[in-house]
Amino acid sequence: MRLSTSFAAVVLAIGVGVTSMPECQTICFGADVGDASGTSSVLPRPDFRFTGDVGRTYLDSDKPQFPQPVKAPKGAPNILLVLLDDAGFGQFSTFGGGIPSPTMDRLAADGLRYNRFHTTALCSPTRAALITGRNHHSNGFASITETATGYDGYTCVLPKACGTVAEVLKQNGYSTAWIGKNHNTPPWDTSQAGPFDRWANGLGFEYFYGFNAGDMNHWNPILYENRNLVPASTDPNYHLTEDLANRSIAWVRQMKSIAPDKPFFLYVAPGATHAPHHAPKDWIEKFKGKFDGGWDAYREETLARQKKLGVVPENTMLTERSHGLPAWDSLNADQKRLYARMMEVFCAYGAHVDHRMGRVIDAVKQLPDADNTIIIYIAGDNGSSAEGGIEGSLCENMFFNGFPTCTGRLQYCCKKAASLSGCSSWRAVSDCAGALAVIVVPFELTYRDANMRLARGQALVGRAVSATGADLELEADHLYHLPVSRWAVDEHPQRGDLQEIGATYTARAEKPQQQACSHYSNGTSPQPGTKSFRCPL
Repeated sequence: MRLSTSFAAVVLAIGVGVTSMPECQTICFGADVGDASGTSSVLPRPDFRFTGDVGRTYLDSDKPQFPQPVKAPKGAPNILLVLLDDAGFGQFSTFGGGIPSPTMDRLAADGLRYNRFHTTALCSPTRAALITGRNHHSNGFASITETATGYDGYTCVLPKACGTVAEVLKQNGYSTAWIGKNHNTPPWDTSQAGPFDRWANGLGFEYFYGFNAGDMNHWNPILYENRNLVPASTDPNYHLTEDLANRSIAWVRQMKSIAPDKPFFLYVAPGATHAPHHAPKDWIEKFKGKFDGGWDAYREETLARQKKLGVVPENTMLTERSHGLPAWDSLNADQKRLYARMMEVFCAYGAHVDHRMGRVIDAVKQLPDADNTIIIYIAGDNGSSAEGGIEGSLCENMFFNGFPTCTGRLQYCCKKAASLSGCSSWRAVSDCAGALAVIVVPFELTYRDANMRLARGQALVGRAVSATGADLELEADHLYHLPVSRWAVDEHPQRGDLQEIGATYTARAEKPQQQACSHYSNGTSPQPGTKSFRCPL
């Protein structure tokens, strides 16, 4: 079986046993509902009705009947989905970057690694596509929620016709939870007055713990547990990423202790590596001096690592330095010191979140049914961001309020470089110069307009185990075309040693196959000697 549809199709095929599905999923209403232990082809299921006869007395009536809890199909796996924020293609070590990512490395070694994985160029559109399985224009999220226009495709109000992954799974016997960032609720609906139908709890997620915004202060966040505000923490060492990891671990352990036979779908969306770049000081110090060589040298080093890993073809050449980005050697000593320090802060932030997500994955692997669990780790929702401008910024709100530059800002930042830490860095240069030159290697520029360009992302799928041992066929090119399988494979997990950046890989249990890419402007795969491997929409 082979599906090329969406993440919604992934969970329907894997989790609830649907064997085929159209490109555009629709939840239909009708009478064909199956039974309590089987998969319903129609959602929502109609209310329970007594099917016996009722006489004048109890003795004259048929045996009482009660509604039975819906049970997931036999063998339905647990699903853990992790989505990082604002991460570029060449950011993490698993894809050749300079940020250590041992959690991703472990998944890549024991699962699948995707080097040709497209997202949209903005946060909310990607996330809406992910949870609905639909193009971001089809589900109303062609922009982030704060810039909704009120025109078709741009309302940022999720249509009721767009059923979510969580809703489908919940109605087929899964426990569901969303922990972390929610940037898919209209801003005008995020107060305590509601309405709450487009909060996470109204989208099929039985439990929510996180924030309803594009980013959040990691030291003193505004959080909700389901619909209720969470009191501020009094822990002087509090950090949001750590909190989200702890909540995720507690939730899966609680679910399995109460209902060990019930599968779960856990969606974890930390705020990192989106601004503010709030990294613990001890993590920042681990990177001291590692970026003093500058972004020009670092671009070359990153590409060399990518070639060695097989993430890009051997003949890949660096794009030219992005327009407006100066050569590293042309900078003065203060600028070099500032930008290197900002990169240290940003990389510490990225390494820290990978480590914390590793704790969540380790906890899942310790569960009694860990061998029947699928782990999907998406390293970035929209590529790198550039709100800091060429000079960088210590306050992202300048950009959001229409002040991308100001006289004397660079001088002020340089003075603060020595004391720069996660506490003061709301937006580091890695959003601009560092991201342009380092994080997106071997590409150029950053991504912001969802209707103009796709962003090149990366994703990993950890070993997924099932007792059936059926064939596993995977196709991953766009985020809403995530890998799909009817069952997972234990005996022959595929490795992530992909050879060409311009190829779609279809993996079978015995032999991976390569297919031609059709996502370049001329409809062909890159030819030897091609200078740039950009992917225009």
